[in-house]
Amino acid sequence: MPLFEYSCAECGRRFELLMREGVMPVCPACRSEHVEKQFSAFAVGASGAQASPMPAGHACGGCQNPAACGFGNN
Repeated sequence: MPLFEYSCAECGRRFELLMREGVMPVCPACRSEHVEKQFSAFAVGASGAQASPMPAGHACGGCQNPAACGFGNN
């Protein structure tokens, strides 16, 4: 299931939802169906040689404790 970001036209709240095909998104705060799909920060990024590298650290690229994520036994 894809994760989408929405903004509610009624109360202004921004939220994320895992969406199944054919399901209408509803604002979790006010239950309004007047929501607009937003561009995800994940989908917007740099490209080419100017792109930021993965964070320094371990094989998973993000944690500071490799034993906790399963990469500590290398």
